[in-house]
Amino acid sequence: MTNIQVQTYLFFNGRCEEALEFYKNAAGAVVDFSMTFKDSPEPPPPGTLPPGFDNKIMHATFHIGETTLMASDGCEEESKSSGFSLSISVPDESGAHRVFDALSDGGAVKMPLTKTFWSPCFGMLTDRFGVDWMVSVPGPEAK
Repeated sequence: MTNIQVQTYLFFNGRCEEALEFYKNAAGAVVDFSMTFKDSPEPPPPGTLPPGFDNKIMHATFHIGETTLMASDGCEEESKSSGFSLSISVPDESGAHRVFDALSDGGAVKMPLTKTFWSPCFGMLTDRFGVDWMVSVPGPEAK
């Protein structure tokens, strides 16, 4: 069972391009690859996509720091993300505040940034796309 990887794949219900731009500004994301449904070498089966999804993103890969994530508009107009959070570790408190404020813009703060027993600066939020995030600065033992 070597060389197994688990990667995060996010679905944005027709807002993937907007989400990628948001993450570029909020967290320094860099898009490595993006393909629309119409550019796919193999089109989806008829009736799979909602009307107007031809120009939507079928698959994208992007990275934030050293972490690669994948994204798509999906094949549905509605989906829910629940039961997980993306955890982003930022080297210092000023960076944590910048990333936290940017990601929470248009979203909802679940726990404001605060000192905890494991981190000098930790907070939780849901961004405008419904993705849950935990932002933290590593504690002294993690550095």
